[in-house]
Amino acid sequence: MNITSIGEILFDIYPNHKRLGGAPLNFIYHVKKLTDNGNIISRVGKDVLGNKAVNDLKHSGLSFDYIQHDNLHPTGMAIVHLDDSGIPNFKIDTDSAYDFIEMNDENENLIIADTDCLYFGTLAQRSELSRKTIQSFFNRGLKYFADLNLRQNYYDEEVLSASLKAADFIKVNYEEMHILNDIILQSEYHTEKVAYELMEKFEINMIAVTRGKDGSSIFENGKRYDHSNVDVKVVDTTGAGDAFAAVLCVGYLHGLEIPYINKLANDFASEICQFEGALPKYDRIYESFRELMGFF
Repeated sequence: MNITSIGEILFDIYPNHKRLGGAPLNFIYHVKKLTDNGNIISRVGKDVLGNKAVNDLKHSGLSFDYIQHDNLHPTGMAIVHLDDSGIPNFKIDTDSAYDFIEMNDENENLIIADTDCLYFGTLAQRSELSRKTIQSFFNRGLKYFADLNLRQNYYDEEVLSASLKAADFIKVNYEEMHILNDIILQSEYHTEKVAYELMEKFEINMIAVTRGKDGSSIFENGKRYDHSNVDVKVVDTTGAGDAFAAVLCVGYLHGLEIPYINKLANDFASEICQFEGALPKYDRIYESFRELMGFF
């Protein structure tokens, strides 16, 4: 199953260092390492950070065919502040290169022909041009996976509704589930109730709701599957949700059992939490998960 992600590439800026990130990149990086397949559509500036992004990705195996370079807008940045539990708060720059992703018909058709599933979120949809480009891929006969990743005020009812309508399956965290209820359903909150109402309203096949260290719930075919995490030494939770999303998407597309996917996705996210940044420096973290998912 070939997976393509579309959206932001940016740098997470910590007080003393910077790390390459952005949810679509984190997600597809993990997918590529787990399955040997994966493409990303994004845009970086023709600047120092844009060059660093390309250099940092050279060992990843990802294709650069659809990473665009922007003369006018800088590579995206997100200022990261970690609390005492390693949970990040982001301050995200505007008018970044990824806000200006564009696609011609020839490249769009090439991508669609070589893609089984498209991953997308909401941050890159904050701008008119990137939103138009992302939504041009909707309703094209693919599977669609939305990891909403709601950030600051960079979303509205229109973007949320369009994203949910396009998606076959989605991943949100507990706080985002509350936001969806407040904006879309406007009803009394209960996670299971909101999940099934959203699934019915938007014809969504599966919803995963993450709760950080408290695990996750997956809703599919009228059933609820819960998983509780074991305690680990948390250094930085940045990118943990993207790690969860990668295993969730790959496992679901390959027909693994939902309880097993839920466990593996949580275990993989827990591994990512044990070092700084969203992407591991070494590939050995992927070896056991490739075996567990049947990719050896």
